[in-house]
Amino acid sequence: QVQLVQSGGGLVQPGGSLRLSCAASGSIFSIYVMGWYRQAPGKQRELVARIGSGGNPTYADSVKGRFTISRDNAKNTVYLQMNSLKPEDTAVYSCNADLMTMTSVRYDYWGQGTQVTVSS
Repeated sequence: QVQLVQSGGGLVQPGGSLRLSCAASGSIFSIYVMGWYRQAPGKQRELVARIGSGGNPTYADSVKGRFTISRDNAKNTVYLQMNSLKPEDTAVYSCNADLMTMTSVRYDYWGQGTQVTVSS
């Protein structure tokens, strides 16, 4: 069984910073891509950033220059550092991992989601 457990998030003023973490655990053989998605009320879920096992991050245009994704392969953990936050960044943020289990099943797993609210 595989679990992705998120931490971080909360309420922050515009211009502030937050850091999200997501740790994968369980019967994991290898993690290929880890990423962060978000969904604001009334909107579709969108990709925020993703990173492969060797690096090479990609970002949504709306967060380039403000957000940084990183991962610690030894800890099976992905991070999202969010700086210069704007009210339009308010959403539920969920982490995702494309991974292979020890039983040779490749699947997408999701974290539990965490609310990020940017408001004065």
